[in-house]
Amino acid sequence: MEKAFRYRFYPTPEQESLLRRTLGCTRLVYNKALHERTQAWYERQERVGYPETSTMLTRWKKQEDLGFLNEVSCVPLQQGLRHLQTAFTNFFARRAKYPNFKKKRNGGSAEFTKSAFKFKDKEIYLAKNSEPLPIRWSRQIPKGCEPSSVTVNLHPSGRWHISIRFDDPTIQPLPVNENAIGIDLGVTSLIATSNGEKIINPKHFKKHYKRLRKAQKSLSRKQKGSRNRAKARIKAARIHLKISDSRKDFLHKLTTRLVRENQTIAVESLAVKNMVKNHKLALAISDSSWSELIRQLNYKCYWYGRKLVAIDQWFPSSKRCSSCGHLVDKMPLSIRNWICPECGCNHDRDINASKNILAAGLAVSVCGATVRPEQSKSVKAGALKQKLKS
Repeated sequence: MEKAFRYRFYPTPEQESLLRRTLGCTRLVYNKALHERTQAWYERQERVGYPETSTMLTRWKKQEDLGFLNEVSCVPLQQGLRHLQTAFTNFFARRAKYPNFKKKRNGGSAEFTKSAFKFKDKEIYLAKNSEPLPIRWSRQIPKGCEPSSVTVNLHPSGRWHISIRFDDPTIQPLPVNENAIGIDLGVTSLIATSNGEKIINPKHFKKHYKRLRKAQKSLSRKQKGSRNRAKARIKAARIHLKISDSRKDFLHKLTTRLVRENQTIAVESLAVKNMVKNHKLALAISDSSWSELIRQLNYKCYWYGRKLVAIDQWFPSSKRCSSCGHLVDKMPLSIRNWICPECGCNHDRDINASKNILAAGLAVSVCGATVRPEQSKSVKAGALKQKLKS
């Protein structure tokens, strides 16, 4: 299994100077290549790929005004061009927007492949560095694992992090159990489970909103280009980092517990990008971080031999009675509890939805059945009918 550990490190002044120059050169090469590819298309309707930009990089290094590109390792520069190629691939496949230019104030990152670093005596030596990086080893890399690549990242707040990627053969599937759970995502309650449990949304952004608002107001009043503005920007970035770290820590603990306790987990496949277009709910949805929660469940289930089932986003989980299956016509968001007109069962909206999600998820995983009422026949039955016709 491919895995990555992220650590914080505190570079010496010499190391920081070299790393900042490396990040700057990587950003410069990325932006110049993006400019050349954009100009080639608009002026000559010509598509420029990675091989052409790699040739351009060789030519740039020979120019007098760009001679400083030779002072840093060439590997992060080439990796930056590969990342640009990936960004264009995702754009043409309609998975992402058109690539943007990188900005200095956003920090930056540089990836070093195996030829540009050395892992010796449990220490990382980067290219053109004689001393190991002073990493705060919060956890050790499993014995016998060799890093395949490392990525150095500078956060806008000034913090340095390093991500070490390696293949981990020590990951073993968890013992099989019979537990299955359905999860309904929400705003007030982050998740509601089919077991009747509700996890309250911590709302990390709301918790730090007053401090962040004060810091951003102070930043807006500073003169552009001044040192006081740089200090105010770092102060605001640190609050953003605190919010991000708190959110990720909470989600990691929650998803790990869900994966350990359950063999099958059923969730909704929500179109979050479309949902945040509602300006009244955009902040609450973004603060909940549903996409990150599903992403963590996905790879942790893959690691530990669990099964994650994503049902159709149009499945009427809230409007269907989990007791008798009756489907009501409308269910506004303001209604949090309702009584089934068919069987008289009293439902909590979120708990009822999670029970329906579990039932639909089990149907999908067991027999391949669809979850829409008009497509209720199983996939296996449909395939058999088609085979008999032929």
